[in-house]
Amino acid sequence: MSALYLLDPAAVGTSNALSKSEVLEALAERFARVYDLDAPMVLEAMEERERLGSTGFGRGVAIPHARIPGLRRPVCVVMRLTTPVSFDSADGLPVEIAFGLLSPDQSGATHLHALAAISRMLRDERLRDRLAEAPNDEAVFALLSEDSGRDAA
Repeated sequence: MSALYLLDPAAVGTSNALSKSEVLEALAERFARVYDLDAPMVLEAMEERERLGSTGFGRGVAIPHARIPGLRRPVCVVMRLTTPVSFDSADGLPVEIAFGLLSPDQSGATHLHALAAISRMLRDERLRDRLAEAPNDEAVFALLSEDSGRDAA
């Protein structure tokens, strides 16, 4: 089962962020707009998690994530970055795609399973290349939905 069953088409976007903090701000704003969440609270939770260690997954991908009080279910956003951004990833590569995940504060294993599903999906080099080359946000959503459907089968 893929975590992308949680993804709303409006949650896919592009950002001109030039730093890690700007990427987190862009994700928080997208979460707020799409899921009616409080952007400052989301940003604070993601920054707090980031202080524990970089969520730079490697291979040009970051997976900023946090647990949020009052959230009923996990939600995701995806941001392609117009300029690669340093994210302190273990492999040292800058990030081109940020995949945000928020889960309820008491989600336990659900949050970990969603993170694992996202990381498995983003290990696929061909999919990462297709996401980077997609002409627009709608094409990114279609690629992610197609991948999600393949996981469900």
